[in-house]
Amino acid sequence: MRLLMQFGAVALVAFAGNALVTAMHWNVPLTLVGGLATAALSLYVYAYVVKRTERREPLEVAVQGAVPAFGRGLLVGTAMFGAVIAIIALFGGFEVLGWGSPAGATALLGFTAAAVVVEELLFRGILFRIVEQHIGTWASLGLTGLLFGAAHLFNPHATLWTASAIAIEAGFMLAAVYAATRNLWVPIGVHFGWNFAQGGIFSTSVSGQDAPQGLLDGVTSGPFLLSGGEFGPEASGYSVLAGVAVTVVFLWLARRRGNLVPLRRRSAPAATLAG
Repeated sequence: MRLLMQFGAVALVAFAGNALVTAMHWNVPLTLVGGLATAALSLYVYAYVVKRTERREPLEVAVQGAVPAFGRGLLVGTAMFGAVIAIIALFGGFEVLGWGSPAGATALLGFTAAAVVVEELLFRGILFRIVEQHIGTWASLGLTGLLFGAAHLFNPHATLWTASAIAIEAGFMLAAVYAATRNLWVPIGVHFGWNFAQGGIFSTSVSGQDAPQGLLDGVTSGPFLLSGGEFGPEASGYSVLAGVAVTVVFLWLARRRGNLVPLRRRSAPAATLAG
């Protein structure tokens, strides 16, 4: 019941925020403000509904320590995509033609903030966290990662491969980040750094979606498994490899810190004494 209540509350804000941002048609100040407002309201609603349904303080989204935690994640996500796009460029799949649009990058800042915060609250803060309590870290990571990939099947240019790539490099990886840190600000930072670097800096397609040009006028080309085609670099084989590598690192950290939750086994019914 608490899963449904929490998911429904945040999803309602997400639906309204998405409709609002879409109606702004990439107007720079409105998209920036609308996106940031959607992110902030989603965080507030999440904290409120968790406090009411679980009778605890939602420390995973606590304001104290949020900036450094977000910053660490931001560095990881940005560096991760920077390494991927550098490899794609090395093999001729990406080229920078010149400077892009600072205005477009500003609008993408707000859009990315809203999308990333909502997705992390829904998939890691609610689904992964609550399901993990019943079936353990490994099973929850696999289940929610696959659901995250499946949710992207409705994006433009999506295929079974692109959904699988998203599941591996994002669904599994971001759940591992949360498992290692038990803090939502870190996966929010990783996710934001990855997404904004794609669209806001290098002007590549983000999960197949059209968007304004970012800071650089960049173009992708070449084989699908190299560049990701029209879906964008997230469908590149190099993105999948990077996601696997980062997932392994964070799962190792989770194990080292004792953060892996084992599968809960039901105790056998006590035998009755013959009387």
